[in-house]
Amino acid sequence: MALALLFSGQGAQNVGMGQSLYNDSAAARALYEQADEVLGWSLTKVCFEGPDEDLTQTKHCQPALFVHGLALLAALREQDKLPAIDYALGLSLGEVTACAAAGVFDFATGLKIVAERGRLMQEACEQTTGGMAAIMGEERETIAKLCAEFGIEAANFNAPGQIIVSGEKEAVATTVAAAKERGIKKVIPLNVAGAYHSRLMEPAREKFAIYLERIEFAAPKFTIFTNTTGNTVAEPADIKAALVNQVVSSVMWEDCMRRAAAAGATEFWELGPGGVLSGLARRTERSWEVKSFSEFTDLAN
Repeated sequence: MALALLFSGQGAQNVGMGQSLYNDSAAARALYEQADEVLGWSLTKVCFEGPDEDLTQTKHCQPALFVHGLALLAALREQDKLPAIDYALGLSLGEVTACAAAGVFDFATGLKIVAERGRLMQEACEQTTGGMAAIMGEERETIAKLCAEFGIEAANFNAPGQIIVSGEKEAVATTVAAAKERGIKKVIPLNVAGAYHSRLMEPAREKFAIYLERIEFAAPKFTIFTNTTGNTVAEPADIKAALVNQVVSSVMWEDCMRRAAAAGATEFWELGPGGVLSGLARRTERSWEVKSFSEFTDLAN
């Protein structure tokens, strides 16, 4: 088996996630307790008790998903249920988690990176009026023309026929109306705080680049893929540049998955809540072997 780990992005979170890991895995509990100490606020309380509006704030959500993914990894190792890892990839924020899993930086450093990324992105959201929408069942070329016409951007290429667009809220609303008028049947405005993976996040990208300058990255212990191109990335400087650019660039998730499979991945294990990435994998290629781990009971599977 050639194993690829998948780590969740923002939007997969839910109140209560990780509670069973904290209760039943000493290794996972140690990471949650370390996270509370590193962050200086109670991640455990926000994750386990909410309320939902607190957890969904970008500055809380991103650290929560990072810790949850690595807590699952730690719990699997603790139970001696983790085979050798060949590949890792993560959706948006999850790319930082994948880098930590691969040893590009340690847990505490990664958590600080994620906390700053989340803080800067929330700051950018508050300074702009952005929106996003999901467009289903259309080809990339169709979406590209639509985005060019209305001055917005394709933020996520999640799976065949599932593309997310992003930009100024009014422009996104105009795009949604125009798409429906032109016979695009499934266009769904998303309830988000801002225009992620678009030029509206440029202030966050600039500050994030400055923040990462002083942090040392190591070569990954196994192959990782970057959302910015869908290709592998190995040199520490290139990994750092990819994490910076990813804040404003399209997330080429379908490409990452297909190239991981082409590189030799025979099994995908999703470490994160909700089974979101497993669903995208099955939508992309039903023959892929995919497992989803979210809570402690899933480790028995």
